[in-house]
Amino acid sequence: MNAAFIFSGQGAQNVGMGRDIFEKSPAGRAVYEKADEVLSWKVSEICFEGPAEKLTESRYCQVAIFVTSMACLAAFHEQTGNKIVPVGTAGLSLGEYSALCCSGFFKFEDALRLVAKRAELMDEATRTTKGTMAAIITTGGGAEGEIARVCNENGIGVANYNSPFQVVISGSVEGVAAASAVLKGVAGVRKVMPLTVAGAYHSPLMAEAGNKLIPFMEEAPANEIIYPVAQNYTGTITENAADVKSNLIKQVAGSVRWVECVNALSALGADTFIEFGPGSVLTGLVKKIDSTKSVFNVANYDDPSKIVF
Repeated sequence: MNAAFIFSGQGAQNVGMGRDIFEKSPAGRAVYEKADEVLSWKVSEICFEGPAEKLTESRYCQVAIFVTSMACLAAFHEQTGNKIVPVGTAGLSLGEYSALCCSGFFKFEDALRLVAKRAELMDEATRTTKGTMAAIITTGGGAEGEIARVCNENGIGVANYNSPFQVVISGSVEGVAAASAVLKGVAGVRKVMPLTVAGAYHSPLMAEAGNKLIPFMEEAPANEIIYPVAQNYTGTITENAADVKSNLIKQVAGSVRWVECVNALSALGADTFIEFGPGSVLTGLVKKIDSTKSVFNVANYDDPSKIVF
């Protein structure tokens, strides 16, 4: 097995996530306890008890998913005895911080503080701007260029290149509506689906949040990367510490190139993708990108035992 470790992004949250890991895994419990100690609020309580409305807010949601993902990883290592060493890592949007923590670039506490600040700034941006997002479902025939062109003409951006069959656009309410109307008539586009979101993530409306994150990013201690990390903003493996941090800033308002990230990990020899964190969105996308890959999810305590070595 040549495994790539991938980490969940915002939207995968659910009330109760990580509870059985907290209860059954000493290593997983330690992650939650450390997070509760570092933060001014109890992330464990929001993960396990909700309410759902609070867990959905960006300032809580991003931190909760990051901590749960790292608890899942800790429980996995505890059970497998570190037998599986990843050929590389990646995460979707906020999941990139989990990937960098897994790779040793950030220590857990430092990554946690950065995620909390990022979540706070992005939450602030959703409250001070009026934006939205829409998923563009395609036939997989290469409509990405036309989608990007239409977005540019309407002052919005492409938020996610999720798979050959799904692109997400993001920006002002008016811009997304205008682009959506045009895209419905574009060859290769099957469906345009408005998304119910708090704001326009990975769009120009998030630029200020990214700029405000810069001083915190610059101050965060960084270490040498142990496992290669495919970054969202470039879709490529990044090793230079300054470039890694710069890409994290640009990612806030830039496109998430998930297809390219998966391909970059595949180029390292990954034949198996293991997703850590709530939900199974990423493994589903991996299968759409390359159906030959084996995929597994670690969201609960018993999940590591289901992985075929």
